[in-house]
Amino acid sequence: MRNSAWLAVLLFLVGCGSSENASERVFLTVGTAPPGGAFFVVGSAIAEVAQSNAAELSWQVSAQGTKGTQENIRRLQQGDLQFALANAAISYFAVRGEGIWKTPHSVRSVMTLAPNVALFVTPADSGIKTIADLKGKRVVVGPNGAGFEHFIAPILTAHGLSYQDFTPLHQSQQGAVALLADGSADAAFLGGAVPTASIVQACATREIHFIPFTAKAREKLVQNYSFFTHKEIPAGTYKGQTEAYAGLNVGNMHLVTADSMDEEVVYQFTKRIYENAEQVVARHPAGRAINPANVVRDTGTPFHAGAIRYYKEVGIWPSK
Repeated sequence: MRNSAWLAVLLFLVGCGSSENASERVFLTVGTAPPGGAFFVVGSAIAEVAQSNAAELSWQVSAQGTKGTQENIRRLQQGDLQFALANAAISYFAVRGEGIWKTPHSVRSVMTLAPNVALFVTPADSGIKTIADLKGKRVVVGPNGAGFEHFIAPILTAHGLSYQDFTPLHQSQQGAVALLADGSADAAFLGGAVPTASIVQACATREIHFIPFTAKAREKLVQNYSFFTHKEIPAGTYKGQTEAYAGLNVGNMHLVTADSMDEEVVYQFTKRIYENAEQVVARHPAGRAINPANVVRDTGTPFHAGAIRYYKEVGIWPSK
């Protein structure tokens, strides 16, 4: 339903009060990603928790599998989705109209969720020791059209490389592990919530080298982009990982909506999820990110007025 039509239904409900008539229910759809990843599970959990805690609002909340962040942002702007999960790095460029985004998109953050800790990995016997060694190699850079270039390209640039320096292979994380195993790829960019299933799988089949970011490049990325943050992977997280890895959060998962979304609805949605965070955790551990210190963290995408209103009300909005 387009935003204008949806808002007309909302205004009717506000004026008339809630009703048991199904025709007067407000339908909210949460865009997620393809099944198999954390976005799909966490997005579904958020929709379920919102639905189960908002009966008095006559809401009908459901999750919808999508192709991921880029589709979600476009469909939010079109009014086909009311809320969605997105990678903060991709949202960062979308709101600025940079990269593949030809015009600024009016996406707004509702809450910052779990970090996405990603890195280049390679078989230990590949001869690849540094990111500079990726030159001339076959490197998996994520599914075609998924938007991974929004965070991989800055990482490469900070290390003096670009996509033109190697052969990019487009594949899912599960597919990337298979390509590493049979020698069809020399390295792959893998990540997500820690521990990441694809990295666990890769380490279970053969010895894996975690290609390090240079300290200079990490600092430059964190200083230049608000969606990058330092994130260490503790020693022993993965099989064969004997030392802590100085990693990067390459863009938090976050819950987003369109700037045009009604402030009261965003306020109520934020309230229902934040105050019932333990119900999200019960469905996926990433729900632990719904805490006072994390949900309001700035990743470069402006927050929606309805979310800000709630966070100020409970006293966790930064006073900067």
